[in-house]
Amino acid sequence: MLYYYTAVDEEGKVIEGETDAENVAEAVRYLSSKHLSPISLRAVKKEGRGVRPLFGGIKDVDKIFLTKYLALMLKVGTDLLSAINILIVDFEKPAMRNFLLEVRDNLAKGRPFYETFAQYPRIFSPVFVNLVRAAEESGNLQQTFENLSVSLAREADLRKKVKSALIYPLLLLALSLAIMVFLSVFALPRIAKVFIDGGIEPPTFSRIVFNIGLFIDAHLLQLAVGAVLTIIAAVWFFWFTEIGRRFAVQIFNKLPFIKKVRSELAIQRFAATLSSLLRAGLTINEAISITAETVGVREFQEALHRINEEGLKKGLTLGEAFRREPVFPRLVANLIAVSEKAGHLEEVMATLADFYAANIATTIRSLVAFLEPTLLSLMGIIVGTIALAIIVPIYQLTTRF
Repeated sequence: MLYYYTAVDEEGKVIEGETDAENVAEAVRYLSSKHLSPISLRAVKKEGRGVRPLFGGIKDVDKIFLTKYLALMLKVGTDLLSAINILIVDFEKPAMRNFLLEVRDNLAKGRPFYETFAQYPRIFSPVFVNLVRAAEESGNLQQTFENLSVSLAREADLRKKVKSALIYPLLLLALSLAIMVFLSVFALPRIAKVFIDGGIEPPTFSRIVFNIGLFIDAHLLQLAVGAVLTIIAAVWFFWFTEIGRRFAVQIFNKLPFIKKVRSELAIQRFAATLSSLLRAGLTINEAISITAETVGVREFQEALHRINEEGLKKGLTLGEAFRREPVFPRLVANLIAVSEKAGHLEEVMATLADFYAANIATTIRSLVAFLEPTLLSLMGIIVGTIALAIIVPIYQLTTRF
């Protein structure tokens, strides 16, 4: 049960707030432990509490602001609980306020700071949670939040670049499909009927195109239902089943551009995550184990687990273990080997992450440069084919007179 309270502290100052408690007696005990004398207690339903995962939920920009603000407040000497209380007032977004209220309640009950983040795995990654846990244990929260704000901002910037680069090709693809549907459903059947009603025998090429249009017109409902069901089935198969995901990966891996971007994204995420975890004070085994769960690509995930279990734990150096895994480029393995000997692994990994982030942006630009003329050509072929099918019989008709 959630209780809103009004209480007086030892200096006579009136304080308002809220706390989770099983009953009124527990709420009063909580206030007494904080040296507060309750004036009023009001139980309310917890309908508004919680972090909604969809609209109004916690976004990347909220996490960046949270980490940056906490780093700043801790840097100037504010204690963690006071910083959370200030943030609760500053945040207008309900989901973020509710999350911070939960953080405050858990801190007041003596629970570790990272535990509240761990309760929302779809919002805060294992890397985020483990970085906060390690920082809390080592007393280095301020520096960790600074590093987190930088890494989260870089990740968000990379995602933004990828999305913005792909918007125009996707719009072209959608336009191509819309033109094809419009011509097939509305234009072709009507034009075909004009020729049929006029008793005109079009050439073979035109007749094939017209028959396709007439078939679509006659079976439009069945085709529409079939298309929708096919899309739903395809999304379910490729998105929600293990076999479907593997099959999709195999298809994408045969496309050079997609394979390259996918691998570079995995390496960039690996390098950035490993650097952050090592800076937070985790051991190399812990860091690689956590990193393996965040790379997002099965081949790299399995390789990192093998590096940990069959390499490091059996006495191999980090460089030797990485050289045994072909999914990692030789450049990456050599850099790891050299930086391991020099004792600068986390710095080199951070540099490697920046290098691959720039590489990904370049690859995406190349992909867009390839897709734009390809999709424009596709649109031209679709429109040109239908236009040719219409023009040829009209031309033949005019030459008879």
